[in-house]
Amino acid sequence: MAQPEFDDIAETFDFLDDWEDRYRHVIEMGRALTPMDDALKVPANKVEGCASQVWIFPRIDGQGPQARFDFLGDSDAMIVRGLIAVLHALYAGRTMAEVAKIDALAELGRLGLDEHLSSQRSNGVRAMVGRIRAYAASHLAGAG
Repeated sequence: MAQPEFDDIAETFDFLDDWEDRYRHVIEMGRALTPMDDALKVPANKVEGCASQVWIFPRIDGQGPQARFDFLGDSDAMIVRGLIAVLHALYAGRTMAEVAKIDALAELGRLGLDEHLSSQRSNGVRAMVGRIRAYAASHLAGAG
């Protein structure tokens, strides 16, 4: 069910044998992430439950379950910016109905992230996924 962009990340991770190389790749993805305007770094967009400062700002095109989901994200930690980029590859361009159905933790498990992230970082990823799922649920309930 993954996006082609996410499948590309999984293939790259398969190619990179060493976890340090994978870690560097995630950081590079974070460096390439579209910058988020500081004006969007407000409490309403802050993701609680992350050790680092993390902001996610949803961008939804359309109405109802077929509306397309995208988001801007940022963090003060480079590895977390990379994790935001991984989540962007997983979710961006999906319909809201698809966003609600993605098993992000299973998809991320394909990358082995669950085995190599600290418990704080893993909790942060779960918090980011929770925020994205909440956006989808809210939109599908008619609040979007």
